[in-house]
Amino acid sequence: MPYETVFAVALFAFVGSVSPGPSNFMLLASGTTFGLWRTVPQILGITTGFSTVLVAVGFGLGALITAWPPIGLALKIAGGAYLLYLAWRIGTSRTISDGHTDAGRPLTLLESAAFQWVNPKAWIAAMTAMAAYAKADNPFTSTLLITVVIAIVNLPSVAVWAGFGVVLRQFLTQPSRLKWFNIAMALLLIATLWPLLR
Repeated sequence: MPYETVFAVALFAFVGSVSPGPSNFMLLASGTTFGLWRTVPQILGITTGFSTVLVAVGFGLGALITAWPPIGLALKIAGGAYLLYLAWRIGTSRTISDGHTDAGRPLTLLESAAFQWVNPKAWIAAMTAMAAYAKADNPFTSTLLITVVIAIVNLPSVAVWAGFGVVLRQFLTQPSRLKWFNIAMALLLIATLWPLLR
């Protein structure tokens, strides 16, 4: 893969990974509620799960979804339902974990990875990346290279959102501030459903 293409893929990955979306809003809320270390599995799950979506799209699943719309509809329904559930969980949270008391728990690595399979932003990004950068004459190698470049850029880019949450922890120790922050995060998460409704 030419260096120019690697740079273009990395830039695409950075913009897509650091921009607002369902996973990043959940990381912001998790960093605030649970701190950075307890949120690390969720961060790793996002990159792992998104990488598997990229590979699946690169190896033909994206074309299958385009050719058979009921699969895309099922993913939209499952993704929408799960986003609403996560929004409810975030919006009703009223405590910041001190690591000793039970204030719920962040998403696990597996839960976070599985969420990428119903995350509309992940699918749009994966299909766009493969359509723009994969080479038809060598789909296997180009899919793997694109996935590796995106994963390397994605991991620190999404981790920044958890870091923002950690920075906000002190400000949100006041219960009323935390309540309204969590409600705002839940509403932003619900707003990410907009692409599913079009």
